[in-house]
Amino acid sequence: MKIARALISVSDKTGIASFARALERQGIDVISTGGTAELLRKEKIPVREISSFTAFPEVLEGRVKTLHPRVHGGLLYKRGNPKHEAEARECGFEPIDLVVVNLYPFEATIIKPDVTLSEAIENIDIGGPSMIRSAAKNYESVTVVVDPADYDVVLENMRDNNGETTLKLRERLAIKAFIKTSAYDRAIGSFLNTKQATDASFSLSLPLVARLRYGENPHQTAALYGDFDKYFEKLHGKELSFNNILDISAATNLIGEFEQPTVAILKHTNPCGVGSDVDLRKAWDKAFATDKQAPFGGIIISNRPADEPLAKAISEIFSEVIIAPDFDAEARSILQKKKNLRLIQLITSAVEARSTIDVRSVCGGVLVQDPDTANQVPQNVVTKRRPTKTELNAMLFGWRIVKHVKSNAIVYAKADRTLGIGAGQMSRVDASRIAVWKAEAAGLSLKGSAVASDAFFPFPDGLIAAADAGATCAIQPGGSVRDEEVIAAANERNMAMIFTGIRHFRH
Repeated sequence: MKIARALISVSDKTGIASFARALERQGIDVISTGGTAELLRKEKIPVREISSFTAFPEVLEGRVKTLHPRVHGGLLYKRGNPKHEAEARECGFEPIDLVVVNLYPFEATIIKPDVTLSEAIENIDIGGPSMIRSAAKNYESVTVVVDPADYDVVLENMRDNNGETTLKLRERLAIKAFIKTSAYDRAIGSFLNTKQATDASFSLSLPLVARLRYGENPHQTAALYGDFDKYFEKLHGKELSFNNILDISAATNLIGEFEQPTVAILKHTNPCGVGSDVDLRKAWDKAFATDKQAPFGGIIISNRPADEPLAKAISEIFSEVIIAPDFDAEARSILQKKKNLRLIQLITSAVEARSTIDVRSVCGGVLVQDPDTANQVPQNVVTKRRPTKTELNAMLFGWRIVKHVKSNAIVYAKADRTLGIGAGQMSRVDASRIAVWKAEAAGLSLKGSAVASDAFFPFPDGLIAAADAGATCAIQPGGSVRDEEVIAAANERNMAMIFTGIRHFRH
């Protein structure tokens, strides 16, 4: 059937005026609501208010406007079904053939740092999902559009089919609509579940991004779900592997800690080295100097566009993936000579790309937690000597890094670079020994360095080992029953030490 009547009600008004004008030129009766109707009138597009269509005013501050039998009857009755047709005529239901709806910006609202529960609740759309579901259920006769990106597709389909849309298109758009309302409801449920002390189940449904060649190992199957491609674009190289994607995520989380120009090198999600400098080539030199062996086949990330000097330095070693906000022409020319090297553009800021939940599988279920995004560092000096400004900057630099190192984790650092990193050890002393050994192997002195520990030193031995290696200051969460012994050991060695009260375990 040729589309004769359309109902338009959108929060995201991108492209809606052009779309509605194209419909009106085809003689389609356009019905609309509130702000959408106001916009269309300003654009000189004839439009009927929803209240004139339903013969019922918008009430309760707009909470009730499309929840009406004439709306849902016009969407849901089966065209060609004699019983439905008769009841529709009796009830005065006019058919609605096209629904264009996108929802109140609930997800955009709840990411605001100061959002209140009442503000979030007011941005829960009721009428919109109801219309979407009614239209999608009756997709054999009704076209439903929830994404502005589909406006041109619908118009083109109508032009090719004498004002109708094809069943194939309507079916595809209906599936997209149900996925949209499902994700919308899930976002609401997840938000309320964190804001109110109630018992609730956890559900997750994400669109498929890509089937992967294999998982962590070749005998494991794998796929990527979600909106990864919203944040990252592959500019060059082989397809991404399961492990590449894990490393890209870890690298992005790490680089999000830094505002100053910074380069980081990672391997198996652990930092190998990190350096900061206004000159990216010098930042690279600082990062690479920490460990010149581990970066082979690693991941490199910069929080500034990659330039020619950085590209030349990176090209001297074998890397799997390089990530940056952009690559200048000279850098791309150099790096694209390696056909297998993946160049990844970080489309958004690293902070925006961070996941809002951390989900891990366990036997019989999943663990769900907030991601570790704590970036405030309480500076509780517990030693007799306070840190100098240089020492404080070194401690804070190391603290940003140790948060992203697998536990037990130890990082020795200066104010602009890592010097030694010990990761994933069962003993904190062993982690420190590895970090010291790495620094020695790299020819780096730890004299005057800061040591950062992701959790408390359970015994003084870990701190003593750091002092013996040359560290003059330490930053750690504190909280051990032997804190006083650790503090005494620091005072005996004239070390400055800060307790943060925040732990950064990373299992």
